[in-house]
Amino acid sequence: MGKPEIKTVEWHGDSVWLIDQTLLPAQLAIVKCRTVAQVAHAIKSMQVRGAPAIGVTAAMGVALAAHLAASACAGHRSGNGEAAVHAAVDAACRELGVTRPTAVNLFWGLERMRSVAEELRGTGTEAVAAGLAAAAEQLAAEDEATCRAMGRHGAALITDGDGVLTHCNAGALAAVTYGTALGVVRAAHEAGRDIHVWVDETRPFLQGARLTAWELQQLGIDSTLITDNMAAHFMSQGRIQKIVVGADRIAANGDVANKIGTYALAVLAAHHGIPFYVGAPLSTVDWDVPDGAAIPIEQRDPDEVTHLRGAPLAPDGMAAAHPAFDVTPHTLISAIITEAGVLHPPLAASLAAVRPAAPAGDAT
Repeated sequence: MGKPEIKTVEWHGDSVWLIDQTLLPAQLAIVKCRTVAQVAHAIKSMQVRGAPAIGVTAAMGVALAAHLAASACAGHRSGNGEAAVHAAVDAACRELGVTRPTAVNLFWGLERMRSVAEELRGTGTEAVAAGLAAAAEQLAAEDEATCRAMGRHGAALITDGDGVLTHCNAGALAAVTYGTALGVVRAAHEAGRDIHVWVDETRPFLQGARLTAWELQQLGIDSTLITDNMAAHFMSQGRIQKIVVGADRIAANGDVANKIGTYALAVLAAHHGIPFYVGAPLSTVDWDVPDGAAIPIEQRDPDEVTHLRGAPLAPDGMAAAHPAFDVTPHTLISAIITEAGVLHPPLAASLAAVRPAAPAGDAT
């Protein structure tokens, strides 16, 4: 498209660089995290968000912990250098593991790094730190390849003249680059399809209005922003032919946890006979969770509902609820788009058929 590719998260040897998504669209700024605490804050505060991006960011946070521990040991003749690195890795995994409970990619990224650390045990301080940095960068490369594969598979579902509704942000900003659900839309656009994207604003954090709208403008994709409560109106008018959303955790039966408001769209889609698609990498599937009822739902600060960037929207002292996600039953999902292809119902069987093999020695 003639513009540089957005990179949401990057490893810079001694720091993790992130696009600060809380400042978009007014300002495109980079946060340079030089400590694990800063990485944890970036995830918790949603400076970085989106399940794949969170997973890679957490992995880079572990690599940063190893780098800092190895650097602190440099020049010391003590034989405890590698032990200090492994202790730092364990501490980082604990600190990062409590930042966001719903997005399973967070835990997937941490487990990948723990596994690499164990494989490197006994190779020496510097080798462990370097190996973990390489592993984090490999996860980032895999994420980009995965998103592009999802885009290629999902683009076949989008036809000329489609109006496509999105919810939240599942674009390049939610991954390392390119995007998951929005990557499908992007791939269809790049293939020459004439499409129009309807962008749900996504209250209360406005990821659609602030982030997806900004990305679509950068890509030159025709789009219109709507408030969340306008979706049914445009469905009833025949302006929306497809709905494509992302996912933060998918249960083994195909139930999907995604940004709050997704479930309502799926119900509306079923009423209007509109295909409802989920775009997500297989790393978002939690094979240990049988159904959506077992998915933990993050409860965020009610102030994000009663206030907008510090300005009150409700009377002082008004109570508010803020579940960050809801669960869409698999029965309302037309297909799940993954790097392995488009998975159709019955989703439990389709997911099981493409489940990645467990690493050697893994009993799970």
